[in-house]
Amino acid sequence: QVQLVDSGGGLVQTGGSLRVSCAASGSIYRINDMGWYRQAPGKQRELVAVITAGGHINYADSVKGRFTISRDNAKNTVYLQMNSLKPEDTAVYYCKARGQDVARPFYERDYWGQGTQVTVSS
Repeated sequence: QVQLVDSGGGLVQTGGSLRVSCAASGSIYRINDMGWYRQAPGKQRELVAVITAGGHINYADSVKGRFTISRDNAKNTVYLQMNSLKPEDTAVYYCKARGQDVARPFYERDYWGQGTQVTVSS
């Protein structure tokens, strides 16, 4: 099994910064894409940013220029640096990794973290 652990959320004022992290562990065979999603109360979960193993990145339009995703492949860890935060960024942020575990190396699936709350006060 592969486990993801999200951390680093918290409460910040408008215009502030936070960094969230997500580490994958367990019986990892390969981790391919890693990304961050968020879900605000009463809304559907949405993509924030994704980074491939090769470093190709996509951002949601709403966070371009403010958020930066990065990863450390050696540590199977992905980071999201969030700057110029706005109240509309308030949500639970979930890490997702797409990859394979040792028991089924030819079966690619998605793994999710438990989520970390980010609250931006106005």
